[in-house]
Amino acid sequence: MTQGVTRKSDSVVELKAKDLNANGGLFCPSPVAGMKIWNTHPRVFLDVARGGEAKCPYCGTVYRLAEGEHFGGHH
Repeated sequence: MTQGVTRKSDSVVELKAKDLNANGGLFCPSPVAGMKIWNTHPRVFLDVARGGEAKCPYCGTVYRLAEGEHFGGHH
């Protein structure tokens, strides 16, 4: 798991803003969530920055910005 990322349960992953890519999201499956990329579902982009969280339609993992974290220039 990446340092700074907290896994609350099997299905919710809390992220720091720095864990998101330049578009404000990430791809699932994700090594940030402790997943092996080669043996899971198809890769899908999740826009976390838009609403503060996003849920993968394949595995149901929820990626959520940690409390107090903001993406972009709105600090």
